[in-house]
Amino acid sequence: MRRRPEKIRNPSAEAAQFRVRALVGLGLVLLALGGLAGWYFRLQVVQHDDFARQSEANRIKPRPVVPARGLIYDRKGRLLADNVPAYRLDVTPEDAGDIPRMLRELSQVVELSPEEIERFEAARRATRSFRAITLKQRLSDEEVARFAVDRWRFPGVEVVAYLNRRYLYGDLLAHVIGYVGRTDEGDVERYGKDHVLFPHTGRTGVERYYDEQLRGKIGYEQVETNVEGRALRSIGMVPARAGTDLRLGIDLDLQRAMVMAFGEQTGSAIAIDPRTGEVLAMVSLPSFDPNLFVNGISNADYRRLIDDPSRPLFNRLVLGGVAPGSTIKPMLALAGLDSGLRKPEDRVLSTGMFYLPGSSRGWGDASRGGHGWTDLRKSISASVNTYYYRLALDLGIERFASHMAHFGFGRPTGIDLVGEIGGILPSPEAKLATRGERWYPGDTVNAAIGQGDWKVTPLQLVRATAALADGTLRRPHLVTQVRAGFDAPWTRLPQPPGVPVSPHPENVEVVRLGMQDTMQPGGTGWRTALGAPYTMAGKTGTAQVISRRGTAAVDPRSLPLHLRHRALFIGFAPAEAPTIAVAIAVEGGGYGGAAAGPIARKIFDAWLLGKMPEAEDGAAAPQAGATPPPALRDAPAPEREAASAPPATGAAGTPPAASPAPPPGPRPSPRRRRHRRRPAA
Repeated sequence: MRRRPEKIRNPSAEAAQFRVRALVGLGLVLLALGGLAGWYFRLQVVQHDDFARQSEANRIKPRPVVPARGLIYDRKGRLLADNVPAYRLDVTPEDAGDIPRMLRELSQVVELSPEEIERFEAARRATRSFRAITLKQRLSDEEVARFAVDRWRFPGVEVVAYLNRRYLYGDLLAHVIGYVGRTDEGDVERYGKDHVLFPHTGRTGVERYYDEQLRGKIGYEQVETNVEGRALRSIGMVPARAGTDLRLGIDLDLQRAMVMAFGEQTGSAIAIDPRTGEVLAMVSLPSFDPNLFVNGISNADYRRLIDDPSRPLFNRLVLGGVAPGSTIKPMLALAGLDSGLRKPEDRVLSTGMFYLPGSSRGWGDASRGGHGWTDLRKSISASVNTYYYRLALDLGIERFASHMAHFGFGRPTGIDLVGEIGGILPSPEAKLATRGERWYPGDTVNAAIGQGDWKVTPLQLVRATAALADGTLRRPHLVTQVRAGFDAPWTRLPQPPGVPVSPHPENVEVVRLGMQDTMQPGGTGWRTALGAPYTMAGKTGTAQVISRRGTAAVDPRSLPLHLRHRALFIGFAPAEAPTIAVAIAVEGGGYGGAAAGPIARKIFDAWLLGKMPEAEDGAAAPQAGATPPPALRDAPAPEREAASAPPATGAAGTPPAASPAPPPGPRPSPRRRRHRRRPAA
């Protein structure tokens, strides 16, 4: 076998080849090291600030700081609504992981109701996942302790201290202050996503009208956390701005007296200062405890309130439209004077019945035999319907409505409460719009005594009454002063200027005298003023619910409450320099002089004399520490009793030629006569 020739090795060539390979390998290594160094340079130098911020964000988290809601005081600086410390359970969905599982396990540690879980789920759908959402409020000390033991099991869940709204006088001021409720999905849609950070939102009353000012502005705290998300320390803070404090014109003592004056009766009352329009007290009865709504009212409590036939949630002051009855007669009397159709001494004959020309249908006076010859002052004090039937027809419905509009009827007063209705001022346009019917002369007759198509609120009545007392129509208002913090000074809120109610002050004075006569012997309200050491002016009225025809012999107390007449009273005192004007409506009270007048007297006594009504069965007793107002506050008080004054009488002399006579034509016999006998008071 032939041998292969051996390969001759070249050491030099091999060494050169090795050097080349080594250099290539070294170059590749150096290139890799250079690339790695460049990458490190980019991370550590070029992108250092970006990564540092990301790292800081993982370690430092912003935590919202909810401001304290503004406090509410009465006119004397007594606290009405404040905030008390409490604890709640907040959940950040982004950190909580499996939400259904978390809720199941958490409910074994802290009791969670189906309503709380439902509200949480609704808020979670409307909120960004990194925002904390309140799951449960007002945790007990035991619940806080149990959760602290198992805190490690629930990432994204924490106990947070907060301030809970509290109403110190419960149902006494429910329809004035209103209440807050838990912020819900609708609030977030209305005010924006950041609104979810506020635990409460105003729902009714002053709390709702001034909600934006009361809630303040959210702040933020930069908090350093550990890997479990537990806060370690505070890095910095953008402070929250506390809500604005409010001072009301409400006098707490007068508010108590007003409630006590009603006893167990249903109705409403309001008192204002005619010189400024400040609301001094206002009640709608029965009332309710607003504290029930702060953290979400239970279904049982809510059902109990809405099923109550006396409607405690219904604010009768701004929503309860009723016929004003005879309480509008002073305003109509002023319309007659200002229009030039009547002079104070002009007299009208009241025979007990009034007929439209050519009609057999009659409208009656309260007195079957009539009141005889009646001038303007007597028409007010004795509440003579015939005088106003004739006056309204002479004015015509257009001028009638125009003059009544000067007193603010037919439109909201503008008080700082949400939802006020404007009522209905009788006119052909209003009747056509509301009932689809044309206007007849009989409608004008009905409107003359506050019946028919009228609808007014107690708030509108007291505003018109104050306008007669002061001569100026003003905007009623609850909040008088505000302050930006506990140490800040109070600032008075500007109010729009009042509007003179008449271009002739002497005409207003005549009407006032007629209202003073009402409270004297011979007037429909004389019992109310009996023995008072101050003078008062007033007008009684009755809002008919059903016609008297066919029910005259029926005992009103046997009728259901909603079918009984409403007793009304308006008035002011002291008559010479009024500091208080009132309007009272008693549901099912019958007639104004008997039911509403005594309530007005107790209110006047409380304001002017510092005399609190005696607590009746079921009436709220005054609370300790009440400061009575000074006697005859800010006004002179002549020391004379109403009973000593002579009865009101008409002007002396023979009737003027312009006095109306009975309509021409044969009068129907009593057997066939169709009429309505109207209550005068």
